[in-house]
Amino acid sequence: MAKGEVVHYEIAATDVDRARRFWEGVFGWSFGESMSPELDYRMARVGDAAGAAITPGEPGNPHVYLDTDDIDASIAKVRELGGEAAAKQPVPTHGWFAACTDSEGNTFFLWQGDATAG
Repeated sequence: MAKGEVVHYEIAATDVDRARRFWEGVFGWSFGESMSPELDYRMARVGDAAGAAITPGEPGNPHVYLDTDDIDASIAKVRELGGEAAAKQPVPTHGWFAACTDSEGNTFFLWQGDATAG
Protein backbone atom coordinates (compact mmCIF):
# COMPACT_ATOMS: atom_id res chain seq x y z
CA MET A 1 0.00 0.00 0.00
CA ALA A 2 1.30 3.44 -0.90
CA LYS A 3 1.89 5.94 1.89
CA GLY A 4 -0.99 8.43 1.96
CA GLU A 5 -3.49 6.07 0.32
CA VAL A 6 -7.10 6.54 1.40
CA VAL A 7 -7.95 3.60 3.68
CA HIS A 8 -11.22 4.74 5.22
CA TYR A 9 -14.01 7.16 4.34
CA GLU A 10 -16.45 8.07 7.13
CA ILE A 11 -19.81 9.60 6.18
CA ALA A 12 -22.05 11.47 8.64
CA ALA A 13 -25.77 11.19 8.00
CA THR A 14 -28.97 12.56 9.51
CA ASP A 15 -30.72 9.41 8.20
CA VAL A 16 -28.31 6.46 8.31
CA ASP A 17 -30.71 4.09 6.51
CA ARG A 18 -31.21 6.55 3.64
CA ALA A 19 -27.45 7.14 3.37
CA ARG A 20 -26.85 3.39 3.35
CA ARG A 21 -29.29 2.94 0.45
CA PHE A 22 -27.63 5.80 -1.44
CA TRP A 23 -24.03 4.56 -1.14
CA GLU A 24 -24.99 0.93 -1.75
CA GLY A 25 -26.91 2.04 -4.85
CA VAL A 26 -24.17 4.27 -6.25
CA PHE A 27 -21.17 1.97 -5.74
CA GLY A 28 -22.63 -1.40 -4.72
CA TRP A 29 -20.99 -1.18 -1.30
CA SER A 30 -22.47 -3.57 1.25
CA PHE A 31 -22.74 -2.09 4.74
CA GLY A 32 -23.05 -4.35 7.73
CA GLU A 33 -25.33 -3.80 10.67
CA SER A 34 -24.41 -1.43 13.47
CA MET A 35 -21.24 -2.43 15.28
CA SER A 36 -22.54 -1.52 18.74
CA PRO A 37 -25.78 -0.65 20.53
CA GLU A 38 -24.30 2.66 21.74
CA LEU A 39 -23.34 4.00 18.31
CA ASP A 40 -24.97 3.28 14.95
CA TYR A 41 -21.70 2.77 13.05
CA ARG A 42 -22.03 0.69 9.88
CA MET A 43 -18.99 -0.38 7.88
CA ALA A 44 -18.38 -1.63 4.34
CA ARG A 45 -15.26 -2.98 2.69
CA VAL A 46 -14.69 -0.98 -0.50
CA GLY A 47 -11.33 -2.41 -1.58
CA ASP A 48 -8.64 -4.86 -0.54
CA ALA A 49 -7.33 -2.45 2.09
CA ALA A 50 -10.02 0.22 2.25
CA GLY A 51 -13.38 0.70 3.92
CA ALA A 52 -16.19 3.16 4.43
CA ALA A 53 -18.55 3.83 7.32
CA ILE A 54 -21.84 5.61 7.87
CA THR A 55 -22.58 7.10 11.26
CA PRO A 56 -25.16 9.54 12.64
CA GLY A 57 -23.99 13.12 12.54
CA GLU A 58 -24.09 16.47 10.79
CA PRO A 59 -23.43 15.96 7.06
CA GLY A 60 -21.01 18.07 5.08
CA ASN A 61 -17.57 17.07 6.26
CA PRO A 62 -16.66 13.44 5.57
CA HIS A 63 -13.65 12.08 7.42
CA VAL A 64 -10.86 10.77 5.21
CA TYR A 65 -8.24 8.48 6.78
CA LEU A 66 -4.85 8.31 5.05
CA ASP A 67 -2.45 5.42 5.57
CA THR A 68 1.00 5.87 7.04
CA ASP A 69 3.61 3.32 8.05
CA ASP A 70 4.84 5.52 10.93
CA ILE A 71 2.11 7.60 12.55
CA ASP A 72 4.48 9.28 15.01
CA ALA A 73 6.75 10.51 12.20
CA SER A 74 3.72 11.64 10.17
CA ILE A 75 2.32 13.59 13.13
CA ALA A 76 5.69 15.32 13.51
CA LYS A 77 5.81 16.12 9.78
CA VAL A 78 2.27 17.58 9.83
CA ARG A 79 3.29 19.89 12.66
CA GLU A 80 6.62 20.78 11.04
CA LEU A 81 4.88 21.83 7.81
CA GLY A 82 2.39 24.16 9.51
CA GLY A 83 -0.51 21.80 10.15
CA GLU A 84 -1.97 20.61 13.42
CA ALA A 85 -2.09 17.05 14.69
CA ALA A 86 -3.69 15.62 17.81
CA ALA A 87 -2.04 12.83 19.75
CA LYS A 88 -2.57 9.38 18.27
CA GLN A 89 -5.48 7.35 19.64
CA PRO A 90 -5.82 3.55 19.60
CA VAL A 91 -8.53 1.52 17.93
CA PRO A 92 -7.94 -1.67 19.93
CA THR A 93 -6.65 -4.60 17.85
CA HIS A 94 -6.83 -2.54 14.62
CA GLY A 95 -4.46 0.43 14.73
CA TRP A 96 -3.90 4.08 15.55
CA PHE A 97 -5.42 7.29 14.23
CA ALA A 98 -4.72 11.00 14.69
CA ALA A 99 -6.98 13.92 13.78
CA CYS A 100 -5.11 16.55 11.76
CA THR A 101 -5.57 19.75 9.80
CA ASP A 102 -3.36 20.78 6.93
CA SER A 103 -1.75 24.21 6.48
CA GLU A 104 -5.03 25.50 4.96
CA GLY A 105 -7.34 24.24 7.72
CA ASN A 106 -8.65 21.10 5.97
CA THR A 107 -9.36 18.20 8.31
CA PHE A 108 -7.98 14.70 7.66
CA PHE A 109 -6.96 11.70 9.74
CA LEU A 110 -3.77 9.66 9.78
CA TRP A 111 -4.11 5.88 10.12
CA GLN A 112 -1.54 3.22 10.96
CA GLY A 113 -2.70 -0.38 11.09
CA ASP A 114 -1.42 -2.25 14.15
CA ALA A 115 -3.04 -5.38 15.60
CA THR A 116 -1.34 -4.68 18.95
CA ALA A 117 -2.84 -1.19 19.37
CA GLY A 118 -4.77 -0.42 22.53
